Amino acid sequence: MEIYQKIRDLSLKYETETAQLLSKMIQIPSFSGKEKNMANFLKTQMEESGFDQVWLDDLGSVIGKIGNGNRVIAFDAHIDTVYPGNLENWNFPPHAGKIEDCKIWGRGASDQLGGMASMITAAKIIKELDLNQEFTIYFVGSVMEEDCDGIAWEHLIEEDNIRPELVVSTEPTSLKIHRGQRGRMEISIEATGISCHGSAPERGNNAIYKIARIALEIEKLNNELTVDPFLGKGTITPTILRSSSPSQCAVADYAYLQVDRRLTHGEDKELAVHQLHECCRKAGVTEAKVKI
Repeated sequence: MEIYQKIRDLSLKYETETAQLLSKMIQIPSFSGKEKNMANFLKTQMEESGFDQVWLDDLGSVIGKIGNGNRVIAFDAHIDTVYPGNLENWNFPPHAGKIEDCKIWGRGASDQLGGMASMITAAKIIKELDLNQEFTIYFVGSVMEEDCDGIAWEHLIEEDNIRPELVVSTEPTSLKIHRGQRGRMEISIEATGISCHGSAPERGNNAIYKIARIALEIEKLNNELTVDPFLGKGTITPTILRSSSPSQCAVADYAYLQVDRRLTHGEDKELAVHQLHECCRKAGVTEAKVKI
């Protein structure tokens, strides 16, 4: 137990330093596809923290390595964030990195810059206590997770040839250790209609109504999806809705719905696609196109 106490003691020692690092990170906007400044900042931080090797890969992810053991482990945190949205909903400026009441406020504080800050501190502790003799450990700040989930690690595996035995994701889990995660699909649904002048909509066939009816069936589907005692419930939700029309005074002849689908144990791609076709059927829009 002595080693665990040493780790705890060093964690407390570096608590303020880690919080200040996270605050600085939050002050660097790092939206998906625009992570360059964040990656360069983290590269410098990792070098100053004593990593054996630090580099940026061709996709823009920042990778730090310690140790040269036979067993390979990786820790991951994506360093991109979503946009802050409506600023009126924020109690603090989203990129202020404000520390107040033992909390750090800002865009990405939890998802997932906090994980990256803690990884840098963890690497420092591992080096200080010489815990990495049998391991090669990669600490990855991956890019474009919010918009292109998985692309950074596909590149790390296929191009950088990093193939760890296991990966620890520092996604927020309320400070609990979780094993496994649900699968994910990005699915689109397209509906077409017939445009006409907005003063006589009955002469056309509005694609927005079609996609709206499908969205309401998806809402019902979400309440009926499988629950797994280990991985939790499968989920589905619309995330983006677009339409097109010849003008602002014409009935829409096209509508598009983007859907985020999380698969739990017992669900697969074929089932998810079939369920969406059923949503289209129940909505009376059998001609809608479902695409993965």
